[in-house]
Amino acid sequence: MTSDDRIFAAVDETWPAAEIRKSGPWVLRRGDGGGKRVSAATTDSAVNDADIDAAAAAMRDMGQTPMFMLRPGQAALDDALAARGYDLVDPVTVYSCRTEALTDTAIPPVTLFSIWEPLAIMVEIWAKGGIGPARLRVMDRVKGPKTGLLARWNEQPGGTAFAAIHDGIAMVHAVEVLPHQRGLGVGSWIMRGAAFWALEHGAETLAVLCTDVNIGANALYSSLGFKSVGHYHYRIAKEDLS
Repeated sequence: MTSDDRIFAAVDETWPAAEIRKSGPWVLRRGDGGGKRVSAATTDSAVNDADIDAAAAAMRDMGQTPMFMLRPGQAALDDALAARGYDLVDPVTVYSCRTEALTDTAIPPVTLFSIWEPLAIMVEIWAKGGIGPARLRVMDRVKGPKTGLLARWNEQPGGTAFAAIHDGIAMVHAVEVLPHQRGLGVGSWIMRGAAFWALEHGAETLAVLCTDVNIGANALYSSLGFKSVGHYHYRIAKEDLS
């Protein structure tokens, strides 16, 4: 398995779809409202126009918007979807680093807590960032080691995140810092807290996904020593964009 395969397998296992179906060359996902990552179709094979139409029809039959995730090396499929009227949305950068690289600094007392099940304040912070019940159900579906991370700063709740492990990779998802606590280092403590938790559970790699438009988060991860290890984006039919 290549490093790209390991990362994307970790994404699937630490942020799982409600259902995965194999259909011809496709992996189809039923997201149950949990967002693009758990709803998009993927393939590792060469496909033709008929295959694309079949996948789109299957996704509509599942009650979902036809949507495809394009990974590295899939330029031909990307071009075919563009030619068929599918617009590019949400380019994402995949970052990773050695877990130990973020455990070199002790976390100040009462700054970061690892908690599962999530507390009501964590659910509230996620909700303010648009991470609602459907995405909480995604977290509940994770089978392997997982935790919630609650940060406090200036004696107030600061932010929260979710982390889970697959195949030695700890993926951090749903990072949300309250607006009035941004720019104060809360995001850094969340990531360092994730690293300490990951190290305790045997994960040698820490990874996180970030949309390219989120300039602040991209800058944060780069400043912590994360390196870009991959990219992906989605293609959605124009009439389904909203």
